[in-house]
Amino acid sequence: MDKEKLNIIAKKLVEEPKGILAADESTGTIGKRFDQINLESNIENRRKYRDLLFSTAQLEKYISGVILFDETIRQDSDQNTSFVNLLKKKKIAVGIKVDLGAKTLIGSEKEKITEGLDGLSSRIENYNELGAEFTKWRAVITIGDNIPSKKCIYLNSIYLSSYARIVQSYGLVPIVEPEVLMDGNHDINKCLDVTSEVLQVLFQELKKQDVYLGGILLKPNMVISGNECESQADPETVAELTVKCLTDNVPSEVPGIVFLSGGQSNELATEHLNLMNKFNNLPFKLSFSYGRALQHPAISSWLGKDSNIKLAQDALYKRSELNSLATLGKYNLSLEENSI
Repeated sequence: MDKEKLNIIAKKLVEEPKGILAADESTGTIGKRFDQINLESNIENRRKYRDLLFSTAQLEKYISGVILFDETIRQDSDQNTSFVNLLKKKKIAVGIKVDLGAKTLIGSEKEKITEGLDGLSSRIENYNELGAEFTKWRAVITIGDNIPSKKCIYLNSIYLSSYARIVQSYGLVPIVEPEVLMDGNHDINKCLDVTSEVLQVLFQELKKQDVYLGGILLKPNMVISGNECESQADPETVAELTVKCLTDNVPSEVPGIVFLSGGQSNELATEHLNLMNKFNNLPFKLSFSYGRALQHPAISSWLGKDSNIKLAQDALYKRSELNSLATLGKYNLSLEENSI
């Protein structure tokens, strides 16, 4: 394991003022996005959409890396160059989603365990050859009646740790994503308690498996009220409790934390990140690894029409710029008035 190389890659991904574009939607997930704009989800339409995103002019000003899906890392742009080479030419690091999805946890019908360890080494070897520099694995934790169970938290932590160890052995940086879902009527304090427990167990397992913490990135949820909670915490409270949760539970060796948006609106995800970056002397960088919260304006502008490509790219560029400002604590809601 080349620790110096891993640390350099991880730090570059969270270097201010940049963040990560998550474009790793599975075929099923992007199919749902295309349904919203009445577009058929076929291989060519998916390729055209990803080409639109990656070929956006000067995207590299605000985006340090892009997470791809297995189909996408093997596809070419309209200019007959691979997406991998297109991104590398922009000095954007190539990432790849390597888990095989969250499946029902046996013995607990309301909980999930993420699969994909079988055959992972050979897949990582292949992705390494294709040019990937970092990877992502997502675990899903649900808050509800008598859940999450300790078994669910523990097993997902073991799987995340095993994944991270394998990935690092091939010289790639693992993004470790333990997502506590915002679905439910729980309040923000419940989210704080569960997220804290998840992070505590996760880092215990990462250390047990000798994962080099200086060569990973953490992709957590923000500490936030459940989406059905009658009393929604204000943005300042979200920022304060999220920072507290992270500083209490994440070792300082971790170079950076790249948040998921988790169903928040585009604007709220950006505002929360901005407020967190107003805290001083944090031991790690706080940035973004948004999917829908970066892409939604672009796909809504595109609508599958070639005549709308520039409009869609402008929308992605603007959303990336606003989140870039949030990594510096310089975002302001008034900037949304001029956004696309």
